[in-house]
Amino acid sequence: MEGRGAVERGDVCMCQTVFPSHADHRGELSPGQLLKWMDATACLAAEKHAGVSCVTASMDDIQFEEAARVGQIITIKTKVNRAFKTSMEVGIKVMVQDVLTNVEKIVSVAYATYIAKPVGAGKIELEPVKLLSTEDHLEHSLAIERRRIRLGYEQVFQNLTHESNKEGDYCDTFEEKDGISTDLTHVQSIELIQPPHANHHGNAFGGQIMAWVEKVASISASRLCHSYPVLKSVSMFKFWGPSVVGDRLVFNAIVNNTFQNSVEVGVHVEAYNCEEWIKSQARHINSAFLIFNAVNDSGELLTLPRIKPTTQDGMRRYRGAIARRRIQLIRKCILSAKVDKPSDLWEKSNQAYMSYSNIAALTCLAAKPGWEVTSAVNDIKIWTHEEGEMLSLKVEMQVKIPSHLAFCLLSDFTLRLQWDKHFLTCKVLQATDEDDKIYYVTSPPMTGHKPRDFVILVSQRQPFKPSEPYIVAVKSVTLASMPPSSEYWRSEILCAGFHIYSDSDSSCTVCYFNQVTSAVTPYFAANLAGSSKSIEDTALECRKFLEMNNSK
Repeated sequence: MEGRGAVERGDVCMCQTVFPSHADHRGELSPGQLLKWMDATACLAAEKHAGVSCVTASMDDIQFEEAARVGQIITIKTKVNRAFKTSMEVGIKVMVQDVLTNVEKIVSVAYATYIAKPVGAGKIELEPVKLLSTEDHLEHSLAIERRRIRLGYEQVFQNLTHESNKEGDYCDTFEEKDGISTDLTHVQSIELIQPPHANHHGNAFGGQIMAWVEKVASISASRLCHSYPVLKSVSMFKFWGPSVVGDRLVFNAIVNNTFQNSVEVGVHVEAYNCEEWIKSQARHINSAFLIFNAVNDSGELLTLPRIKPTTQDGMRRYRGAIARRRIQLIRKCILSAKVDKPSDLWEKSNQAYMSYSNIAALTCLAAKPGWEVTSAVNDIKIWTHEEGEMLSLKVEMQVKIPSHLAFCLLSDFTLRLQWDKHFLTCKVLQATDEDDKIYYVTSPPMTGHKPRDFVILVSQRQPFKPSEPYIVAVKSVTLASMPPSSEYWRSEILCAGFHIYSDSDSSCTVCYFNQVTSAVTPYFAANLAGSSKSIEDTALECRKFLEMNNSK
């Protein structure tokens, strides 16, 4: 296929007034209707970019922050953040506006993946997205990290489930005081896919299936809480296979677990064509997990009864709900957290999200506008960035070494002792995978203080395409096996690391970033005052180290 170069970003905006036909008994916009609108708008953005029909592959965890009421205006903005070979990530932002007060609030921010489906047996390779703004570049960079999260979701879930299973098989001995059975919460519904439910190629809209899933899950949840459930979130929604006009879809929903004020409902979706329907040969196309809150007539949260699994399958679903809840809490605490918070507790179960957080924090720091040059000596530039009370540092230098070799040398922190005098010792505590390692580092004491030590996560990424940098991101983590010692002053790195850009086959530009903490403030302040050249000297030693190893 002949390439066209980068194409204009597929941006689509949809505005819709919420009418009574869109609302539930409380006068609030039905979540199922909103999911249909979100999918339809995002699909239009995907097709605008691809130039061919697209189908929904998955939608990341969706959190609903606000409810829209009848008479209010819903605005859905979607844009293609990044195109891969045949799939693309589409960002979705939903806002609600009150026409009387003009107040606008965020309802949800989500990310969906769509696959291009050309007509016939031909293949299509998507063109890259044309990036027009700083925000475009940032979302484009983070899209590859979110993709890693999607691909690793099942492994994270299996790890958490395995941890739960190691505690023992409780199916026969499990006792939940006053626990109730969920058998009565089972709901089955059958839908026939008709032309209005599908696109012009006959494939069912993903949003329509999500709406049907929400409906049957809501009925199941209401049987447990004996009130009207409110949808708060949907776990990662993935389509395992297509369904077309004429298929019968069978939805089976049942409560999996409760968590004080919330309940998880699992929905299993099977598809049948006419022949499969007669022979009872099902095609599993989706399993969805929805979280509801129960509220009374005044909108106050109700406490839900605990459940008691009575079968092996019930126990599997019970444990699975706990694992998914932990994933959601991890995502909420890490992915949406500011980088100026204390170090995160490192566990095997949250490894993928901590790695994402590490890379994302450095990527966001590097993309911030407003960096100012404060020094330029010996071809080494020092930049600063102020935002509120947060001060950040950037050191930029050109090095005569191929970018991939600089990446190899700088990503191995045990080699840093050879050029950074602020490192006394450095050892690997955990090599979790080829891209993430945890190090224990000791540093010299500052005047009147003990020597310092750090427990840091170093995450590395190779570029997806030549114009992107190699990334080495660093942040402090809390490791249960390495508590603070009385011999050292435990210090923290909020956000630091390297971006390495290729200039030619034999040279590169190395950029070092650091959000200034108390551990480095004295060095930085001395540099600004002109009484020290610690930063420039360290940069010169780094460049010397890299070029010397390149010549070897």
